[in-house]
Amino acid sequence: MVKKDEAGPDIVGQALAKNRLGVPSVVFFGVAGAAPLTVIIGAISTIYAIIGSTAVPIAYLVVAGILSLFTVGFVAMSRHIVNSGAFYSYISHGLGRVTGVGAAFVALPAYSLMQIGLFGLFGSAASNILLEFGFKVPWYACALVTWAVLAVLGLLWVDLSGRVLAVLLVAEISLVLIYDLVMLAHPANHHVTVSQFNPGPLLTPVGGSLLVLAIAGFVGFEATVVLSEEAKDPKRTIARATHWAVMLAGLLCSLSAWAMSVATGPDRIAAVAGAHQTDLVFFLVSKYLPTVLVDVGYLLFLTSVFAALLAFHAAVARYQFALGREGVLPAAWGHTHPRTGAPLLGSVTQSLLALGVLTAYAAGHVEPLVYVFAWLTTIGGLGVLILMWLCSAAVVAFFSRSKRGENTLRAYIAPGLAFLLLTVVLIATVIGFGDLLQVPKNSPFQWVIPPLYVGVALIGVIWALIMRVTRPEVYAAIGRGTEGRVSLLPDDSFPRALHADPVGARSYPY
Repeated sequence: MVKKDEAGPDIVGQALAKNRLGVPSVVFFGVAGAAPLTVIIGAISTIYAIIGSTAVPIAYLVVAGILSLFTVGFVAMSRHIVNSGAFYSYISHGLGRVTGVGAAFVALPAYSLMQIGLFGLFGSAASNILLEFGFKVPWYACALVTWAVLAVLGLLWVDLSGRVLAVLLVAEISLVLIYDLVMLAHPANHHVTVSQFNPGPLLTPVGGSLLVLAIAGFVGFEATVVLSEEAKDPKRTIARATHWAVMLAGLLCSLSAWAMSVATGPDRIAAVAGAHQTDLVFFLVSKYLPTVLVDVGYLLFLTSVFAALLAFHAAVARYQFALGREGVLPAAWGHTHPRTGAPLLGSVTQSLLALGVLTAYAAGHVEPLVYVFAWLTTIGGLGVLILMWLCSAAVVAFFSRSKRGENTLRAYIAPGLAFLLLTVVLIATVIGFGDLLQVPKNSPFQWVIPPLYVGVALIGVIWALIMRVTRPEVYAAIGRGTEGRVSLLPDDSFPRALHADPVGARSYPY
């Protein structure tokens, strides 16, 4: 492979497009991944119906607080490491290359499953909407049309995707606020209550379930860091965007959960949610708004899911690119589109994988909402939670070797507290994972998914150990991104790091 020129450090086809995204665009990617309208219409009403607790609004605020603590250390690390590998890169720097590769092998299926699962929700919702207009279209046909659009967008300029997300999310958030104001303006019994913000119920046995279900609504905000190499002034842009993504998602979800319970009355929210399920919000606002605004809500619900699909596609494609560039995956995955700078094979691979899974589900006549959307996003969400937990520990370990100008709060206190709180949430999630999937007590799915993640992580660990012995130059570049520059030697099929002391990698402590 030939370099651009002697002065330029980048290698042709191995660099993402630079300086394409400002703070607003990165925020939109993060908020799109969290998909607030999808969470509000789908998840919150379901939590009310299943758990029956009125503490859903405070649960979202508490989770936003936990993730804000996590974000403090997360973005502090982003100021020192600019790498599209995000969690994988941070864990490699903090806990070592071997652990980092294990984390990468968790990240790939986790983000991929999150993205593919959303096709089930989109296809089902689109099919139902078309049926209202007299068109009977199978869910997978709707999903495939969306898949084709995403496959194209994934190969185009990342700022184009950012502009698409901006338009969709501004419309989505505006409508959510209108719906919330309408529900708050028409409280049950003409009385607005704030008892839903009492934290007491979180200390009861249902508190763990509430936090676990609420944290799933935030998965995707961390996609901001995956875009760090494509951001303008990444050391400032990513920090600001990540904080904004967490705050916006948390405030929107908490406000909407509260507005729903005010409109029905706290004592009736569980029963009304059980009766209307994902139509709860539309049921509550339809009597006060023109029909067109309700119809627009259904349409924006679809665009919310589409925005999340696009954000997760971008995330998993860039993870694959980062791993290919550093030699953890074959070198072909480390190349970008020659004109747009998009991750080429990473984007194509995710598109083909999604097509294969959707085709298999369609051939098996599987119910899309339960077995495509609910199952795959829940399983993927567990993987992302594992990554956040590991990343919190990695931040503390990273700054324990040198504070690098960060203060004690950012370097130790916030990430340490986040690690402890995420440990509690992760344990609760693993213990109740079968219940989250709503499978029978004797089903193997009650316990099999967490060990599968341990299995894929072990495969990554073994692969890293093999590279440490057989390819020390590649091992030295793990998690280092543009610092561990790679080049394809003419007599080799794998990338080797252009490292000042490649043999020294053998003596690296981890």
